[in-house]
Amino acid sequence: MSHIPPVSVADMPESLSNLVEKGLNSGMLSSSIPVQVWAHRPAIALCWLELLEQFHANSLLGDRLKELVRLKIASITQCQACQLARKSDAVTERDIACLDNGSDQFTLPEQAALNFAELFASDYLEIDAGVFEALSAHFSTEEIVELNMFCALMLAGGRMTYVQKAY
Repeated sequence: MSHIPPVSVADMPESLSNLVEKGLNSGMLSSSIPVQVWAHRPAIALCWLELLEQFHANSLLGDRLKELVRLKIASITQCQACQLARKSDAVTERDIACLDNGSDQFTLPEQAALNFAELFASDYLEIDAGVFEALSAHFSTEEIVELNMFCALMLAGGRMTYVQKAY
């Protein structure tokens, strides 16, 4: 049960409830509960969802890569809702089982992104020029910037959802 009482979707401002419905229909959201908690601050919740929608609809990164990164970060934050949610059919249960062991199950770009995500979420002081060199071997500058921002959003969102018990 959530530490903060969720706002009923019917009691949300229309712009927020519409974006929640759109997010649930598109797979961007797997549950409305976190947003129902954030709805105590609807304007900020709307901004958060609009940012999430940009990553969902206009990303330079592929859906599989984003899902692998999201799940890697979820394994570190231990957010059960994030770990159980599935945002892409391109990631298999075998992929998920291999997330913790640096498996050659993943392509070299995926390995570089997963390493970055792991460091970002657990040991960010170890992110150095070598990590960025490894990323730049596979990703454009724009993609690296997006990966960095995506990791930040996933880390923050997972921690926020876990702390609020909003799942």
